Amino acid sequence: MYVIREKFFSIGDDFDVLDEHGNKVFHVDGKVLSVRNKVVIEDPSGQEVATVHRHLVALRATYEIRIGGEKAAEVRKKLFTPFREKFTIDVPGPDDLEMKGDLLDHEYVIERGGEEVAAVSKRWLTIRDTYAVQVAAGIEPLLIIGSVLALDLALDRERERDKKNDEDN
Repeated sequence: MYVIREKFFSIGDDFDVLDEHGNKVFHVDGKVLSVRNKVVIEDPSGQEVATVHRHLVALRATYEIRIGGEKAAEVRKKLFTPFREKFTIDVPGPDDLEMKGDLLDHEYVIERGGEEVAAVSKRWLTIRDTYAVQVAAGIEPLLIIGSVLALDLALDRERERDKKNDEDN
């Protein structure tokens, strides 16, 4: 299980991803987001291990996850999803994943072929403004953490766009 602080990009802060014992397992550099539409995930020694960046030219919100310099997945919002938000985690090959549930409140699961491989929940923790990410054995944690970051970035962009539209009307 990993612990992530909620709304980590609202200020552009750096933050740490902790394991269930409170040990830092990753550091996320959120400051580069505003300049390059990219976040960098580092190991505790400061070495870059993964990145998440937004495709600037895309029909719908699309974020690319690179692990160890290699493209690991693209996270995309599904076009037609009445009543619920859904995102696809498109990995090379046939084993795509899907995020579904209450994405805005960080209560959702990530599935592969109908089987749950990760769960994100604020309910597991009593600490305010944090949520837990549980990853099944055999699943790359950086892929899941990168996907959670991509989702949060996409939802934050939507909130900002909606807020701007409200102010313009």
